This record gives sequence, C-alpha cells and structure tokens, in this order.
Amino acid sequence: MSYRYKIILPWLALLLSFTSLFLSSWILISAPNMFLLPLGVGAPEVSPWLFISNLLSLLVAFLCIYKHQLKRVACIFSLIGLLICGSVLIKIAPTQMQMAKAMKQGLGENYLAQIPPQVSAKMQTHPFFLVNSFRGIPLGKIRHKTGIIFATPAGVHLNMEVYQPPEVGKYPALVVIYGGAWQSGNPGANPEFNQYMAARGYTVFAIDYRHAPKYRFPAQLHDVLTALNFIRQHAAEYEADPENMVILGRSSGAHLAMLAAYQPDAPPIRAVVSYYGPVNLTEGYNTPPRPDPINTRAVLKALIGGSPQELAQKYETASPINYVIRPLPPTLLVYGSRDHLVEARYGRQMYERLHNSGETAILLEIPWAEHAFDAVFNGVSNQLALYYTERFLAWAFFNR
Repeated sequence: MSYRYKIILPWLALLLSFTSLFLSSWILISAPNMFLLPLGVGAPEVSPWLFISNLLSLLVAFLCIYKHQLKRVACIFSLIGLLICGSVLIKIAPTQMQMAKAMKQGLGENYLAQIPPQVSAKMQTHPFFLVNSFRGIPLGKIRHKTGIIFATPAGVHLNMEVYQPPEVGKYPALVVIYGGAWQSGNPGANPEFNQYMAARGYTVFAIDYRHAPKYRFPAQLHDVLTALNFIRQHAAEYEADPENMVILGRSSGAHLAMLAAYQPDAPPIRAVVSYYGPVNLTEGYNTPPRPDPINTRAVLKALIGGSPQELAQKYETASPINYVIRPLPPTLLVYGSRDHLVEARYGRQMYERLHNSGETAILLEIPWAEHAFDAVFNGVSNQLALYYTERFLAWAFFNR
C-alpha cells in the first residue's frame, strides 16, 4: 500500500464512521425545522440499513486505521451508532405484541376468524420481514386510472386516481386522502400503498381537495364529501361496491377522513383509518409541539382563517374529537410516539373519547416513529402499520 493511501484511508474510515453515526443520531434527535425533518422521519425507518452501515464502518475502522487515537474515535462513533439503531430493532417484537393486543381488544379475540380465507391469503404473513426492509414490500399487479375529474368548485378541477385489482369484478371501495398541512399534495401521493391495497382486492380511490390558505375550511371537507358522493354514483363504472366503503387519510387527510366519516349526513361508511391525524385543532393551536418544525399555529390560521380566540366555533366544528356524540364508524388510529407535527397524545385523546363512548376504536402507537413514517413504504414502522391496517380493513369490509 502506498504512503498516500496510508494517509487517506484512516481519514476516509473515520468519515464513514462519523457519517453513519450522524444519520443514526436522527433516530433520537427531534428535527427543529422542515428542512431537517426528512432525517428525523427516515432514520428510524431505515434502521436496519443504518445498523449494517455502522457495523461496516466499525470493521473498516478496525482494519484501516493505524493511528491509535483515530481508531478509538472511529470505533466509538460506530459503536454508538450501533446502539442507537439497535434501540429501534429490539423494540419491534414488543411493539408488535402490543399492537396485536390492541387489535383484539378493539375488534374481539376472534376477529381474524371473521376474515374470509381468500382475503387472508393475500395479506402479509408477519408484521415485520427484515428482508423486506432491503428488497421492498411486494406490491402486485393492478389497473391504474388517472386524471378523473369529479368536481370543479370555484373553477378548480378536482381529480382522483383509481387503483383496481387486475381482474374485472366488484370490490370494496377504499378512499384515500393525502396529507400536506391542508396546503399541498395531490392524489398521486403514496402510490405504493394504493397499489398494494388494490392488488389485495380493493378498488382504491385517491382523491383531491382544495388547499388553504386560498380556500378556507370547510371547503376541504365539502370536497371530500363531494368525492364520496361521486364515487357512490359512479361505483359500477369503477367496479366498486358503494355500500362497502372505508376512508383512510394521512395527517391533514386523516383529519378530513374522520370529519367526513363522522358527519350526520355522511354516506354509509364502514370504517375510518387515521394515520397521525389532527383531532383537536383548538388544543393543537394553544399547545403546539416542541420543537415545532411546521409552525403549527401558522398552518391552522391558514386553514381556519384566524386563531381559536377569534374563531372558537369554527375550530370546534373542524375538530373530529367534538363529533363523538353519536354512533360512529369503527376507527383505527395510528400514531408515532415521536411525532412532532401531530403529537401522539392526540391519538390517545381520540381513542379515550371513542372508547369511553362505547365506539369501536383501536390505537396503534409506534414508539420510535415520527410524522409521516409511512413515507418509507418498506420501513420498519410502515411494515407494522400495514400489517394491522390491512387486517382492520378486511375486518371492516367483510365483517357482517
């Protein structure tokens, strides 16, 4: 080995150890702004990759660094990174057990027996496959239609995308609403999830809505209800069962999903799924998270048009937790304990309100997960969430 490489290699090995530790540290660090939030979201989800990266950097440091001080520093970096990543991996099994318990408490000990065998056969067989973290989750063949305009309120063309099973038939309808702080996003979001569900035997409708601040609440809710009515009217065209419909949303989309499903005059909805959805906008404004990367108060003002002190009634109307006063569809709530946009405490509040009112409700909380954890479709958190979400959906669609 030349003298040049003897000089460069130790520093490259140190850089590798530092980089692996830096990326792993975001499993523990809370992102202070939106620019850094992807690191906080992604790091725990790719913890198997980071574990291997830290392991390799430890090996490289041990073999390639000859100076004692540099070797010690690099090895310490790598060992700390391994411990951080391992803190996620060792929690997978107990978290899965807690989720299984929550499902049985909410739906009954024998809820899986109510799912038809031909439906169960298409679902994931285990909550977490390590190999899927590296190769991805198999999706399956589907049919996909885009650019379907379902309404034009105030001259705004609202469209939807439809994901259908590969064979012609009549399938349960899953309506999916994207997130984006009510200000951004489109129906093309989360295509892997939509394709996955369509391949499992559902017609998936990914719908659009108008954005704040140009369009204030309740414009977004009106658009979702319009989409639901459009789907019911055109169900036969898209091979969907209008009497067998579930709504699923993420973040602001989950907020709209709950509001739409809980309306007194809502079309028949068999269940609603909320991935980290806001439920109490007044409390969200008054006690924003710390850190607050999205600037919660500014986002809520853009949606509602002012503060709760100025528009108290409008905030109450826009908060799903205030609708738990009559029979409601079964609700699945999925939150990350480390969410710094919509804190998990709101999921717990919603679950308690529903449970105490005698409603069917399930809360699945993932200890290491940040907001939008399922953006990494084959990530650790989404594998767990997907496993139980598809079982909840199958129970809701086929339980009679």
